[in-house]
Amino acid sequence: MQFLTGPDPRIRVESDYQLRNIGTRPLSSLELRLPGRRSFHVAESHATWDGASLAEQRSFANPRDTSLALPQPWNVSERHTFRLSAEFQSPPAGSEGFSFAPDAFFLPSEGWAPELLPSQGPFATGGVPPKEWNLIVRVPNGFLVHTSGRSLKTSRNGKEITARSVQYPEDRYPFVVAGLYKETSPETGTGNKVILWTRAKEESPPLRQSADALVRAIQAYDATFGTRNQKPRPFWIVECPLAAGCFTAAESSYANLLSAEPRAVSSELASLDTVLINFAGGAPKLAAAAPALAASWLGYGQNPGFYEQQPPLSALPAFASALGQEAIEGPSSRTETIRRALRMIPRSAGARKTEDENVLRAKSFLFFYALEERYGRDAFRHAINHVLSARHGRGFNLDDLIAAFEEETHQNVAEFVRLWMKRPGVPDEFRARYENASASIAITSKETMP
Repeated sequence: MQFLTGPDPRIRVESDYQLRNIGTRPLSSLELRLPGRRSFHVAESHATWDGASLAEQRSFANPRDTSLALPQPWNVSERHTFRLSAEFQSPPAGSEGFSFAPDAFFLPSEGWAPELLPSQGPFATGGVPPKEWNLIVRVPNGFLVHTSGRSLKTSRNGKEITARSVQYPEDRYPFVVAGLYKETSPETGTGNKVILWTRAKEESPPLRQSADALVRAIQAYDATFGTRNQKPRPFWIVECPLAAGCFTAAESSYANLLSAEPRAVSSELASLDTVLINFAGGAPKLAAAAPALAASWLGYGQNPGFYEQQPPLSALPAFASALGQEAIEGPSSRTETIRRALRMIPRSAGARKTEDENVLRAKSFLFFYALEERYGRDAFRHAINHVLSARHGRGFNLDDLIAAFEEETHQNVAEFVRLWMKRPGVPDEFRARYENASASIAITSKETMP
């Protein structure tokens, strides 16, 4: 990959494959999935087979899928060299698509890298990612480079920097961020090293204040969910070059529970250890990265399927984000957040009435506050950690949550869950505590509450 600066900056991506036919029959074509042309403005692309150009034939079913006719049959066990090159450029101003600045770019973790697909026909094989492969990034001198995978080395040659990293199967959707960034590393006091990249020339007081707020959020996540990884590794927070090139996730349906003012997506989890944040519109407010940080602490960076969970577990990232917000804004934020959610839930509802999706989301969000208050912060922390241990393999469900809490508390947690999630509305005593204007809720740190 090479970043070409100038009045019309481009990103040139070249992919080399050493291929062997491990099937049972000769092949006449290669099947390939190219970067999405709606998302990426592809200036040109070119494919070769042992140096000879290949013609593309687009699929009618999926415009990204392409069949490349081979000049001669590819016999079983034969080896050949396949090369694909493509150039991305920023789309015209005002149009949709991946964008980047002349002095920085971010290639997100899906969509830009071409994929070899299994060959067509019965008993087809192939298309399996290699056990490891090298990602080589060339950028102008002065750029900082961060990629997925494991960094190998960085070298300089004249006006260009070359950064090499090795990618593994878990890096199937690689990402790259690079640019003329300034690097700082705020002290977290938790053993988690945070690397902050901004495009500001000098560190400003607002930046230092925002970094301090971010550290408070990290400390809250550490205290509630445990360390992010068994082996400490840096966590990167990078200023987005252009919003159109960074934020692919839709706004969370839980966003209105976290703030009284609707806000656009301003941060995104690129990987388990990297967050992109939008600093546009004034002084950087790193606290906006808290939702993406929370998702990392919950393991979403290595299991994106967690985002597809059903209530009440679908509210866990929002609850974690609220804890970070509380650490940044102070204890009053907790009461305000809970009251905001309570206003979305009717005081009374018919026993058989199906609750609105917004009501169910608000209940699910408050459910985690109720768990923490009922069983205490220590028991809550230990139980949630038991549940999150599943993030390295499979997902987790409500039964896993109940089992973890019952193991910690030796109480009938299933009945408490039914009280909250199987009945309309929320328990009266919970609502009464927070609707009292002078309410001050203290959460015990003991294993369970009496």
